Parts: sequence; C-alpha cells; structure tokens
Amino acid sequence: MADWKRSIGKFVHRVEQKLDAQRERYGLTGGDGAARIEPYRGYGCADRAYLKGRVLRGAPIPAAEEGHGVVMNIAAMIQRFESDEVPGARVRIHYPGGPVTVTADEEGFFEAWIDPRPQFAPGALWHTLELELEHPASNPPARCQAQLLVPPAESAFGVISDLDDTVVKTGATSLLRMARTTFLSNARTRVPFPGVAAFYRALQKGAGESPFNPVFYVSSSPWNLHDLLSEFLTIQKIPIGPLMLRDWGVSAQESMPSGHAGHKLGAIRRIMDLFPALPFILIGDSGQEDPEIYHRVVHDYPDRILAVYIRNVTPRPDRVEAIRKLAAEVEKAGSALLLTDDTLAAARHAASRGWITEAALAEVAADARDEHRPTPSGTGAVNRELSTEPPPPGAKPNG
Repeated sequence: MADWKRSIGKFVHRVEQKLDAQRERYGLTGGDGAARIEPYRGYGCADRAYLKGRVLRGAPIPAAEEGHGVVMNIAAMIQRFESDEVPGARVRIHYPGGPVTVTADEEGFFEAWIDPRPQFAPGALWHTLELELEHPASNPPARCQAQLLVPPAESAFGVISDLDDTVVKTGATSLLRMARTTFLSNARTRVPFPGVAAFYRALQKGAGESPFNPVFYVSSSPWNLHDLLSEFLTIQKIPIGPLMLRDWGVSAQESMPSGHAGHKLGAIRRIMDLFPALPFILIGDSGQEDPEIYHRVVHDYPDRILAVYIRNVTPRPDRVEAIRKLAAEVEKAGSALLLTDDTLAAARHAASRGWITEAALAEVAADARDEHRPTPSGTGAVNRELSTEPPPPGAKPNG
C-alpha cells in the first residue's frame, strides 16, 4: 500500500476513535443507548467450535415487511452502517465445561474457540450457547443465545459459497449497481439467481445416506449486513448456515476495505482445518477473485475439493480466458472448475457425479427455467463441460 494511503488510514482511524470517545462521553448513542450482544452463527465439531459476535448499542433493526419502500430501506441501511460499537466490552460465554470470558476489539467484535466438556451430543445439528454481557454492566445483565452448527460425522461433503453475484444479484462488478442494491433494497426485495435455492437445498440433502451436508457462506460483504443476509436466506428458503463476513471498519492499517482475498482465504482455511476429513464444493462468481482464491484452496488442500463452480458475471473475454487457464490447472490437480452461465449447468454436473439426485436436478431445472442463458456480455455459454434451520430464540440449550 502506498505511504499516502497508509497515512490517510491512520488519520481517519484516529478521527473515528475520537468521535467514538465523544459519543460515549456525552451519551450520543443509537437507540436507547443500552448495550447488547449481536451473536453470529458459529460452527464446529463435537469437541471444538468457533464463535463470533459483536457488542453494539441501540435496538436491533426490525425485520423487513411487505410494503417497505425506498425511504425505509435507506433509513435501515444507514442505521446498519452507523452502528455504535462498544470497544473493550466483555462477553461471558456459557457452554458445557465453560464458561469463558472474551474481550471485544475496538470495533466491538469478539471471537472465541471453545472446547466443550462433555462434547456436543450427536444427533443435533444446532447447539445453543448462552451469552452474557459482563461489561458494560447493566441491571439486569444483557443476555442472548448463540447458535452453533455441528454437522454429523456422516456428512458426505460441505459447501462453501460466496454470496454477492453468486447467490444474490448484487451487481458487484459495478459500483453504482452495487450501491443501488445495497441501499435501496431489503431482505424481501433482493433477488436470488433462479435455481439457487433448489440447488443449495439439493447439495445440503445430498444423494446418499448422509442426513445433512453443511453449507457455509464466505463473503466480503460487511458484518453490518449480517441480519439482512440471514433474513434473505430464510425468506428465499436457501439453506441456513454460518456467514463469514468482513469488518469494514477503518483501522490504522487500512484507509478503506481491502484484502478481499486474504479475508476469504482465512475464513475458508479455518473451516477446512476444523473438518479435516470432509471434502468440499466451492461456489463463487467471476466478478472478483473467487476463481483465483479457489484455485489456491485446491492447491493448499489436495484431494479435498470435489469441484469449483464459478458463475460467469464478467463480460470481458480476457477474464473468461484467464479462468479457463485456472480450470486447466485445477483439473491437473484432480478436481474440476466449471465456469457456468446458469445454476442448472452446475446442478447437472453435480448430478452426474452423484452428489445430488436426479429428482433434485429436476427441481433445480423447474426453479431455473426463467434464468437467461447468455452471459451479460452476450458471448454465450462458456461451460460446455469445461430443518435443518437453527432453533428459534428461547429454545432449550443442548448439552
């Protein structure tokens, strides 16, 4: 990074720190000023799990309703990005063999690795942990529940998927389209690609005796959108899974969000290292660096990647050619990378490998019948063969 960019980052970071200190000093906080814990879905195996969350002030944003217009959508988005974090907050996590107390960073984020004793009981996909805010103190203390996904040992494979322009139409290749989608839409008006919901449900169910294949979402979208994206998945009946998003807060090292590849590689490696015996299918798009990131994952984890599916959203022929070269290298490594114009092409490949059933393929085809086959550039197809839901709040904890 150029020196001037680093200097700007440090300056903006100092300004943000001073503004946060003044807001804290004079009580200029969002909502009623009460601190609360915002837990994110965690994941793990029977004897080890990862959990992340954030401590914020103010009431959570209400779920989107039918009829919410542009003004309400913009107001909700401003509230998300004007989040009033609580730096240095202490959160106590109760789990079998616990508890443990963790401290939030300057952006209010906290994370923890836990080793349950006894181990999480088999048979339950989602396990509930109790979280309590120790500092800042309140009477009564702020409490909430966090959900942990623990896939069964019989899972045949896992799925790691991007979100923007892979699951949901975002227009991430255009700053204007992406801004319009981000600020003018809500969880009910965002549009998934046709066939995605049926395809992801088919992958989660699998084709053999496996009762459940976990789905993880790794995206460079900011954590500020966690509630919106979770709500979107539920509304569209797309399998629920842990979301690994990104901190877009300005730091002394960054003047603006960067490190897209580093964030994604780190999140993917954490998942794959936690489940060393589980193979994976990777799903992304051609708009940013997904092909290059997944190519690196194939190299770093030999024989662990069953296939890579890349949705073609880039009109440039040079980009298509670059991805084809990556596909050839992935094939030499014993896997497959398909650059696809639609969801159905990826589903057909998965069915041909026995990862989803023919009945599920028919459902994807029916769901995707309205999807346009040509790429945005009009260059035509490029891939010619180149509950499972968590329990509601208040559910009785497991273990």
